[in-house]
Parts: sequence; structure tokens; C-alpha cells
Amino acid sequence: MLPVIELRQYTLRPGQRDTLVDLFDRELVAPQEAAGMAVLGQFRDLQDPDRFVWLRGFPSLEKRAPSLRAFYQGPTWRKHGPAANATMIDSDDVLLLRPASGALPTNGQPGIWLFQVYLGEAPFDPTYEPEGALATFVTEYSANTFPALPVREGEHAYVWCARYPTMTALTEQREVHEPPGTIGRQRLILAPTSGSRLR
Repeated sequence: MLPVIELRQYTLRPGQRDTLVDLFDRELVAPQEAAGMAVLGQFRDLQDPDRFVWLRGFPSLEKRAPSLRAFYQGPTWRKHGPAANATMIDSDDVLLLRPASGALPTNGQPGIWLFQVYLGEAPFDPTYEPEGALATFVTEYSANTFPALPVREGEHAYVWCARYPTMTALTEQREVHEPPGTIGRQRLILAPTSGSRLR
């Protein structure tokens, strides 16, 4: 798995999610990958019709800023960025993470994804691994080297994810104990877009 991951949550203007999804899948994935990033997955939040969630990965912290600069200062974003931004209310809810365990599968039939986000008063134990988790992540504490795109700083996050064939299978899952030190939590139930690498 790539060593640097962004978990990005966008709050969109009412009724604009499908517009962004269509534009994103059609125009914005391949140029980001050509700039050295990996667009790992794009999702509709099944609990919030105005939230778009996606994952982006980088081969290293050192390569993150040059890749972002190449894309956001390049011709694709100059052409399509205004239309993408017009769908958004907020795009600054971003956790910068590093993998702790597991892997993200990119094949099979589309399923339902659960991303469980925990916040703590101190760094989490990266060896904590809930039963059934496909992959786990903890905060990457390095400075944000591309401040034009803010990330959530000064927070301690632990994230795990799992994939289920149906919503029924997700709701039937056993309760998973939260990691020690948790003071806040967010449960994201997500469906991949047609262009998502994560299915």
C-alpha cells in the first residue's frame, strides 16, 4: 500500500453530488495519476446525499507536494477546476494518514464500504487491529507541504475500513470495540462510484 494516504470528505451544494461524481470520474482521475498520485477510491456517502468521499495516495511525502503542484497548476484543473469547485461548500475536511496494517482490495463486485474514524487525545497504538478490518491507518504527523490544500492538523486519528457485499451484511456485523483513548468517532457508510478503483 502507498505510504501516504489522504481521506478527503467534501460537503457539496444540495443536489450537486452526481454532477461532481460525473466530472471527477470522467476528467480528474487520469490526470492526477499522470502527475504521480493514485486515486484509490471515490464514494457516495449513503448517509448524507451531499457528501463525496475519496482516497488519494502518494509514493512518499517528498513526492506529494510536487505531484499536487503539477496537477493543480496544470491544464486539467485550469479547465475543470471551476466547475468542480462550484459543486462544493467545503473541501478542507482531510485527514493525512499512513497505513498501519492490511491492504485495500481493488477487484470484485461493488460493495458497501465502512470507514470508521476515531479521534483521540493522544496518538493511537498503530498495532491495534479490529476484527474484520481490511486496512487500518493512523495520523501522518508530518507537516503539510502543500498548504494550498489544507489538512486537519493537531488531531490524532485512527481509521479502519471494511467492505461488505450488501447493506444487510454491514448492519449484521458484530459490534467492534473502539481503540483505547477514543474521544470522538465518525462512521462513514459508502458506495463506490462507477469509476472507483476500490469496489
